[in-house]
Amino acid sequence: ATAPKPQLGSFGFDATGMDREVKPGDDFFEFVNGTWVRNTEIPADRASYGTFVMIHERVEKDVRAIVEGAANDPGATGDRRKIGDAFTAFMDEARIESLGLTPLKHELEAIAAIDDRASLARLFGQSLRADVDLLNATDTYTDRLFGLWVTQHLHRPDEVAPYLVQGGLGMPDRDYYLADGKMVDVRKAYEAHLAKLLTMAGIDDAEARAARILALETAIARVHATQEQTNDVRQGDNEWQRADFPRKAPGLEWDAFFEGAQLAAQPNFIVWQPKAIAGISKLAAAQPLEVWKDYLTVRAIDRASGFLPQAFADQRFAFYGTVLAGTPQQRDRWKRSLNAVDVQLGEAVGKLYVEQHFTPETKARADEMVKNVVAAFARRIDALDWMAPETKETAKAKISGIGVGMGYPSKWIDYSTLEIRPDDALGNAQRSSLFEYQRNLAKLGKPVDRGEWFLLPHEVNALNVPLENRMIFPASILQAPFFDGAADDAVNYGSMGAVIGHEISHSFDNMGALFDERGRMHNWWTPEDQKRFEKAGDALAKQYDGYRPFPDLGVNGRLTLGENIADVAGLATAWDAYQASQQGKPPQVLDGFTPAQRFFLGFGQSYRAKEREPALRNALLADPHAPDHYRAQTVRNVDAWYEAFGVQPGEKLYLAPDQRVKVW
Repeated sequence: ATAPKPQLGSFGFDATGMDREVKPGDDFFEFVNGTWVRNTEIPADRASYGTFVMIHERVEKDVRAIVEGAANDPGATGDRRKIGDAFTAFMDEARIESLGLTPLKHELEAIAAIDDRASLARLFGQSLRADVDLLNATDTYTDRLFGLWVTQHLHRPDEVAPYLVQGGLGMPDRDYYLADGKMVDVRKAYEAHLAKLLTMAGIDDAEARAARILALETAIARVHATQEQTNDVRQGDNEWQRADFPRKAPGLEWDAFFEGAQLAAQPNFIVWQPKAIAGISKLAAAQPLEVWKDYLTVRAIDRASGFLPQAFADQRFAFYGTVLAGTPQQRDRWKRSLNAVDVQLGEAVGKLYVEQHFTPETKARADEMVKNVVAAFARRIDALDWMAPETKETAKAKISGIGVGMGYPSKWIDYSTLEIRPDDALGNAQRSSLFEYQRNLAKLGKPVDRGEWFLLPHEVNALNVPLENRMIFPASILQAPFFDGAADDAVNYGSMGAVIGHEISHSFDNMGALFDERGRMHNWWTPEDQKRFEKAGDALAKQYDGYRPFPDLGVNGRLTLGENIADVAGLATAWDAYQASQQGKPPQVLDGFTPAQRFFLGFGQSYRAKEREPALRNALLADPHAPDHYRAQTVRNVDAWYEAFGVQPGEKLYLAPDQRVKVW
């Protein structure tokens, strides 16, 4: 039998996307991807396009077949029936149009019935949802007044704790409300968006109400913690007893709030942004009841827009899609429907996806690669000459105890109690959101479940869970260009190996390094080791601060530090692992590229991407990852890259050996 052909190029790399006119030492991203960037149009329904989106589109086709198959099968039962019904409900545009705002009537009536501060607080509690995950930065803001996150306790690894986090904003971050420059226009567009929604819902005096709502959200933004503060675990480490709330955060009627949130009996909480919780609580008492009611009304309509008549979905997209992200065209309805089904029944879809699209051979090869990369990281720890033996001991215990979820979870979420109807798109979304909230509340008082997944198997992503010293690699990331069974080892290690190394390194980045092998937060570093580590972090932050995509806006080296540490350490570890895996194999030149060159080309190809300007600006303000262009330049910190491409002093990316940041 002939060997299978790689999906890209002759060895797993698409050389046609290179720009060989650019010196690798001047701009490695352009050298690897320049021609691709010039020749690629971002699809009209996307804010950005690149490797992750290309894989996502492949996965989306596979998932569409699964979901439509379920919807069109009258004999489907169990979860498959629910998947089909959720899709059918969202796709039934005629019914959604005919119902108008009726599906939202119950929620809007509950808001209208608020007549005192206690009923306001109770409704805030009833609307609390577990839709925020801080340590994984998948979604660090919520438009509900607060967000809840239920996970392992910071100091007691056997206990599950509820974390209360700031929320209440309709735009992604406090800077949108408080910064000058382009944000002034964004705020005007946002106020107009709010007024339009109120008008469409038949509410009078829409402009004046919108102005008051924006003023209220601006007051909330003023008390919010910044992204950097939110990402600092030490600032989030605040345990409050239930009785502390009225004293530490006066204003909100906390008894009514916790009763509404089904948390009246919960004795303790971790309050992630105490100043924000106190500030928002004060506003709950100080702002007029009518303004809060208008705010809750517009938030309810905005949040439900995607499940309401098309005019509402279009209005929401005009602001969030076009103004905020620069995307000209809304995604096709079937794509939005798949997204809704994923939010409602993601693991049920994932289970079917894995059965059809993830082979045991791929899993075995990926498991082998993880083993090699973990071993390489352990050797790097051994080789550190600056680290004290006692610090090294914990670091080694941590790496040897790291858990790995590969492909899919060992046990799946049980959706049997979730009601999904083929004629109730918004109701399905509301019930599933409540189901997820109650599923999280049910963890309180039980042992920590270290087998739970926080990503779907068909999500193109990877994750480190620092509180549990565990990594998760979904099935769908294990495909080209990250991983291709038919591709050259060097390319696989440069791309997927670096992703694995990146996730391992998160256990040892500026945040991961605060947790020990059991996920308990405490300082296991000697003061000298800590200083040495922080010095390397400072140097890396400064390196990234130097990248400026726009004259008025650059990369924030502090905000992106954890991800940048993981990129640097992950790439260096993947290089070690690749070399170790090649023992005894003679090096081969393929298409004129040496193994070392192919390794780094694989890494550079992983970050093949382009963004629309508004989307890139958004990311620079709020995304803890540096833009892809600069992530590809991570190579400048690895000695082997200089040798592979003959990079010389005077070239733009060149760093003298003592300036190259080595974190691990």
